[in-house]
Amino acid sequence: MATKTIQGMNIQQFGGIGMALYGNVTNYVYTMLTNSSGAVVGSDSTTAIADGDEVILGVLPQGMTLHDSLLIVSDAFTAATVAKIGFRYADGLNDTTVPNDDDYFGSALVTNAVGRLRNATTNPPVKLAREALLVLTSSGAAHASVGRLDFIVTGERFGPK
Repeated sequence: MATKTIQGMNIQQFGGIGMALYGNVTNYVYTMLTNSSGAVVGSDSTTAIADGDEVILGVLPQGMTLHDSLLIVSDAFTAATVAKIGFRYADGLNDTTVPNDDDYFGSALVTNAVGRLRNATTNPPVKLAREALLVLTSSGAAHASVGRLDFIVTGERFGPK
């Protein structure tokens, strides 16, 4: 299993800590594009995404309470590809209260057809103990075509405490 990381991840937010007037609800948008050979555009790897590979979509901040997500596939990936999306702590450690969860946002998410997939898991909202990586794990088939997905995480920023 290989891991590919999208370089230059840029997260923009509205509101934030100390801006209670506007609230702390934030949407983070992460985009994954593949080229015609199935490699992640802008990543640290030029090889195609293989069955079982992980793609680090971006970073979720410490103290964020995760509420919901939306997966938008606007350009379908290779036939038979599916994904699970979850998180793991960036420092490599786990947490007993809110442990790493590789399918927190969903498993068997269809990426080989265009569509919008709302989070349908029964996971309760959790507050991240530390900075976490948003991880997509691909399965079903190797990628070998152009594709695009946008993954939107909705939550509240409360800071590290």
